[in-house]
Amino acid sequence: MSAKTRQDFSAVAVIGMDIGKDVFHLVGFSSDGSLVLRQKIKRMAFVATFQTLPPCIVGMEACLSAHFVSRTLRGMGFEPRIIPAIYVKPFNKGQKNDYNDAEAIAEAALRPNLRTVSEKSQDQLDLQALHRVRSRLVSRRTATINQIRAFLIEQGITIRKGLRAVRNSLLSLLDERQDEISPRMRHIILDLHDDWMRLDARIEAVSGEIEDIGQSEAHCRALRTIPGVGPIISTALVAAVGKGEAFERGRDMAAWVGLVPRQYSTGGRTTLGRISKRGSRYLRTLLIQAAKIILMRPHNWPGLSFGAWLAEADLRMHRNKLAVALANKLTRIAWAVLRYGRGFDARRDPVAEAL
Repeated sequence: MSAKTRQDFSAVAVIGMDIGKDVFHLVGFSSDGSLVLRQKIKRMAFVATFQTLPPCIVGMEACLSAHFVSRTLRGMGFEPRIIPAIYVKPFNKGQKNDYNDAEAIAEAALRPNLRTVSEKSQDQLDLQALHRVRSRLVSRRTATINQIRAFLIEQGITIRKGLRAVRNSLLSLLDERQDEISPRMRHIILDLHDDWMRLDARIEAVSGEIEDIGQSEAHCRALRTIPGVGPIISTALVAAVGKGEAFERGRDMAAWVGLVPRQYSTGGRTTLGRISKRGSRYLRTLLIQAAKIILMRPHNWPGLSFGAWLAEADLRMHRNKLAVALANKLTRIAWAVLRYGRGFDARRDPVAEAL
């Protein structure tokens, strides 16, 4: 390595890194905005390369290995910043290629008011992986049940929708109407039923592991004091946001989940539409399901700190809209519980206290 190259590397103030499966592209700028680094490295040479660079800001897009790379860089003395891809896009210049992407990431990393993704710990990534496995298994089970119903409809036999309805009636229906179903089709459906039972066992095992974590982790136990929040939602929240330190207010967390109206305002005129649906669809779905469970039990509303608000809103809002509004409130309560480290008290509103 020449003396000039070493001098240029010492002037690096920020590095934009485009992370690929096998190759990383690096673009570095000095404090005056001059290009001082433009390099392609193999993933295996990642640590060795950064050991030759001075500690500086390193920006990267949020992707599969960004949290591992971020933890590694922080241990080496760098200041990593994980940036959502939507915030990098405005800085792209020219046509898309890896070096242009890395340059845009470097420019975005220098913005003082840019929102970055909080770095996940290994425990959070493990918990997130469990939720992803469970979600995939549930999707496969739903697909299997739908295929069973479709094959039966082709034979002129209908079963009510829903897992429980199919579970309770499938085997007895096959016995009662075996004259209407060919032996081969019966064999196919029974094989699908066996697949379903295996998926049920896997889902139960993964759910049990998630519940064990929810009982042993302090923040999960605190979240479970919130109405409608059980082991699945509490662990999903902890896996996604940790202690909620990435958000200054509960409203910011609700906006990140996508439970706020989509806004298109100009000229002083505010226009609000449907919910933005940004952020984690999985987490948003779970929170809306929790809200719907609370709405199904109006006799419990008077005992909740937000019960008066809920009863009044129920008179003027559609149930689906009310469910989203309540999910928004549950998200803000969850942020307060995580941020201040105490469980939910049904007689006190932690959101109001935080404000």
